[in-house]
Amino acid sequence: MVKNSLWVFHLNSGSCNGCDIEILNIFAPRNDVERLGIKLVGSPRHADAIAFTGPITRECLPKVIDALKAVPEPKVVLAIGACACGGGIWYDTYSVIGGVKELYRILKEEYNMEPPATVFIPGCPPKPEAIIYGVAVASGMLESKQKKTVYIEPEESVANEKLMIAELISEAEKTRHFMPGIVIRGVEDEP
Repeated sequence: MVKNSLWVFHLNSGSCNGCDIEILNIFAPRNDVERLGIKLVGSPRHADAIAFTGPITRECLPKVIDALKAVPEPKVVLAIGACACGGGIWYDTYSVIGGVKELYRILKEEYNMEPPATVFIPGCPPKPEAIIYGVAVASGMLESKQKKTVYIEPEESVANEKLMIAELISEAEKTRHFMPGIVIRGVEDEP
């Protein structure tokens, strides 16, 4: 990745414009990221990175894929805001596919494209300082202070949790407030 300058294409894929205002704020005189070599460009063909804001709507999906394909390799994606990171409050609505992870799943399944390096900048909207930090990490000017940690719950704790839920339900059945017509099924149970 380019360490001296990073050209960024800003792509609003369905946001409320809160994150867009904060992106413009980092180019204002107070933050002035252009002094760090970070420049906003008007075409994805000229960009090193794409700054996504908003959840990816079904209407924008083909345009987002075209823009992502147009950025030359090596490319970086900046997922800016809660909506771009995971879909935000619209993650399960009919018109939204979700955040960039869902986009990457579609790119892998339908276009056989590997997802590019991605920097997640959460917030609603994220502060300009967080955006500047994320862009600096993406360009290689800074090392990330946070490392990815994956926690997988042990199987016995899941079994203990199911046992505890069954106990709570059996206790609730003995009270006068229990609704007898309710059937509770597990994820693996079929209707």
